[in-house]
Amino acid sequence: MKLYYDPCTVNCRKVLAGLDLMGVPYETAKVDYFAGEHKGADYTAINPNQSLPALVDGDFVLWESNAILQYAADKAGKDAFYPKAAAIRADINRWHLWEANQWFPSCYVYLVENVVKPILKAEPDQAVLDAQAAKFHQLAGILEDRLGKSAWLSGPDVTIADVAVAAPMHLHRHQQLPLDAYPNLRRWLAQVEALPSWKKTDVAPILGLQ
Repeated sequence: MKLYYDPCTVNCRKVLAGLDLMGVPYETAKVDYFAGEHKGADYTAINPNQSLPALVDGDFVLWESNAILQYAADKAGKDAFYPKAAAIRADINRWHLWEANQWFPSCYVYLVENVVKPILKAEPDQAVLDAQAAKFHQLAGILEDRLGKSAWLSGPDVTIADVAVAAPMHLHRHQQLPLDAYPNLRRWLAQVEALPSWKKTDVAPILGLQ
């Protein structure tokens, strides 16, 4: 399997950490996001969405970071991280869909305003942040409630659900995510950050963040 990626993006960080967590072997091909290489003809032939990452396994090409984690877990037989029991698997799939459709877009607003714009020497727009606050707190409340009942998102052990949902928060200090009111979420996030695979894929140094 070959992963086309740039370590600085949320979804690439997710897949890198997830594959390392599971101990799945793979090759890499760097695609420079800030240089726009993901929009070039060669990469577009792999992923017509022009988004990162993408996985190529022989003749099989797969985009979407959560699908890549699911496929890699199944192919490598990593059932501990993506159990085959129907209810647990459906729960993990639910969190993957929720992350992509709800959580990522909300966290991404804070990432753009408080991380990307300063890197590009632009000013954050407080009005944009204020407009997103209610939605973010609604979603954070969902996580807070779940994590008050379970050590990890899908039970007593870490799974690929945890990596997926943590990824949009991976620069939470720099994103200035408003997490003070969510002790269960913060406890869980600290657990994720203690994982060797998470530490290994930290992008803050790459982006020059302290």
